[in-house]
Amino acid sequence: MATLAELARLETGLSKDQLRHLQRLIAWWGMLADLSFSDLLLFVPTDSDGGEFAIASQIRPTTGQTLYRDDHVGLRVTDVERPLVARAYKLHQVVDGEVPIKPTNRLASVTCIPITHDQRVIGVLSRELIPNFAERRDPGELERTYLEAFHRLAKMVAAGAFPFADNDVDMDEIPRVGDGLLVVDPEARIQYASPNALSTLHRVGVLGNVAGRRLEDLGIKHPVISHDLGPLRAVVAEIERNDTAVQLLGVPLVEQRLSRGAVVLLRDITELRLRDRLLVSKDATIREIHHRVKNNLQTISSLLRLQGRRLESDEAKMAIDESVRRIRAIALVHETLANETADDVSLADVANMLARTAQDSFTSPDRPIHFEVIGDAGLIPSDVVTPLAVVLNELLQNTVDHAFPASAPPTQEKGALVEIFLDRTEKRIRMAVRDNGVGVPNDFDSETQQGLGISIIRALATSELGGAIEVRRRNDSTGSEALVEVPLPSS
Repeated sequence: MATLAELARLETGLSKDQLRHLQRLIAWWGMLADLSFSDLLLFVPTDSDGGEFAIASQIRPTTGQTLYRDDHVGLRVTDVERPLVARAYKLHQVVDGEVPIKPTNRLASVTCIPITHDQRVIGVLSRELIPNFAERRDPGELERTYLEAFHRLAKMVAAGAFPFADNDVDMDEIPRVGDGLLVVDPEARIQYASPNALSTLHRVGVLGNVAGRRLEDLGIKHPVISHDLGPLRAVVAEIERNDTAVQLLGVPLVEQRLSRGAVVLLRDITELRLRDRLLVSKDATIREIHHRVKNNLQTISSLLRLQGRRLESDEAKMAIDESVRRIRAIALVHETLANETADDVSLADVANMLARTAQDSFTSPDRPIHFEVIGDAGLIPSDVVTPLAVVLNELLQNTVDHAFPASAPPTQEKGALVEIFLDRTEKRIRMAVRDNGVGVPNDFDSETQQGLGISIIRALATSELGGAIEVRRRNDSTGSEALVEVPLPSS
């Protein structure tokens, strides 16, 4: 479907509201083309007097033969080349006729319908097909009904009543006419049901002839007809019986503010709903797995803490505590995934949780340290977030251990401050941890450091994620900054 930006690039001079009206019409393109058995072209004016037009959209029918093999979107034509389009635009009325179609100069039967919005013509819908299409074969009831429905909708387009401005329908899920069609009168009584519609109704237990029966009598409580002609809108509903799910889309038909019934499209969506249920079940299973992994990691942390209490060596206790913090960083990612429906995680959410954990674990009234997360890197795949969470946890631990020793309290008004900056480009994720502490020595080289924490950071950031890590003294003030940059995995 054409976007507002694509329509605006045609330089029509139309307002945003008028372009949105055209965009809504294009959303119904498939139904209109199928009902008319024709190609449809949307012409929009590119000058104020209607002397030149651009083709903004084109669609071929699934119910008939197409007239065009080529794509004409973006093509500009004059009122001489398309006189019927120009007449419909200037006269504000439906115009019929025949025009030669280039490059073969083959005649096409054309019906040009002015598109009205707020009592102003903003474009022309052109229905184009092979001449005498209807006469080349005996038109049956289906063909006559489809064409009559199209002409009713065309009158609504010309009157500005269609497409509907107040519409909550997901336009990507509009059924096609070939899936099944009902035409109902103002009392919701079925006047016509296509063969595919009958087959779909049979699957939900509606048997026998349905002509003349009301929708409610068939158990279909579908409010497509309203005697209160307020804001018009299409209505979507679903019925599910006999393990079959059917989607219904009702399109009201009006003429001079009087109800003329409705067109109801039907589609069997049983397989679609079955896949939805399977996906929901799969998502629930994955979330449960993440929840159990988080619980298992917490159990491991508890066992390590119990073991640490039995140790007498301060060095061993410190090693146990560091291991517990690393495990907790991984558990936080799984906790986030357990609450999400997708496999991507907000890095900012994980960073905020780690910052809160650091605030609770590393600070005290005698040693207050403030942690702050700035920026956002969006949603990141979980296999990238997990090692990044461990990297960030190590950086926060190192910052607390080395940037704010008890012998050198911070002198800044803000007190001890650790800032976590997040950013991303189209291809990379950037994370920086900055402090206002004593700062690393000017000759500090993270590549030569052999501590366990920096070794873990280096291994995860460079070897596992294919990124880079740099720890340096800040140039603008006291303190240090650790810069981590890793590539985003290709989708």
